[in-house]
Amino acid sequence: MEAVQSWVSEHKLTSIGALWASGIGASLAYNRGSKSPLKPSLRLIHARMHSQALTLAVLSGAAVYHYYEKHVGETSENIASPSMATPAALQAE
Repeated sequence: MEAVQSWVSEHKLTSIGALWASGIGASLAYNRGSKSPLKPSLRLIHARMHSQALTLAVLSGAAVYHYYEKHVGETSENIASPSMATPAALQAE
């Protein structure tokens, strides 16, 4: 799992593009199998909309995750700093 996270963090645009393309493919495959009476152009439009919604959901989740990591990192640094000082170091100040 850590290897996937590091690859995604290094190749952000590639992973977003791959997610978008796989969303289009999955939606087209689902619509093709459902025997809906839609024209192929409408199926493509619906597939694009589904893929964009999936991409926006993933980007929103990534933004929340990034904010959470940054916020928790700042909080743990603020908590860790005073406790690491020894009483002698505090008296010297």
